[in-house]
Amino acid sequence: MPGLIDNYWLLARYNQWFNQRLYDACEQLADEDRKRARGAFFGSIHHTLNHVVVGDQVWLKRLRQCAWDHGHGSGALNDSVLDLPDVYSLDMMLYPLWADLRAKRLQLDLALQAWLGDLPDGYLYLTMRYSNSKGVQRAHPAWQAMTHFFNHQTHHRGQVCTLLTQAGVDVGVTDLIVLAGS
Repeated sequence: MPGLIDNYWLLARYNQWFNQRLYDACEQLADEDRKRARGAFFGSIHHTLNHVVVGDQVWLKRLRQCAWDHGHGSGALNDSVLDLPDVYSLDMMLYPLWADLRAKRLQLDLALQAWLGDLPDGYLYLTMRYSNSKGVQRAHPAWQAMTHFFNHQTHHRGQVCTLLTQAGVDVGVTDLIVLAGS
């Protein structure tokens, strides 16, 4: 019977598949169109995708720290992958150039899959402890953070799909079950 980690393996594969499709669709727009303010929470398509990369690094750093706190290495989640500055904001523009943003997205997607392959048994049930962006102390099982990590991406990718549709770009089928069935 599949375990909880198998769910995250599927979500990581889906994450890379969807991101590839989404970034390919975004390239149908000129750079100025990707950066045009469109009324989304982070304004533009580019800025929304940049926010997802920032958020991914925040959560992956926390997940890596959880592993370290419990005596496990972090493997693929090294400092070259998680190069978020010590001082950051969730809306900071880390990657103003499209090629850099896309390269970072792929690097994160591949590192995530490699890291999942190195997770020790029981990791998902370890208690994570960290301060959130407002300084509030948090503690919960790592699986809850992993679920949030993927849900956060899904939320913002949905926003980008809407913005692309409004700009006349069709992303195509994005259902997880399509990937799972292939």
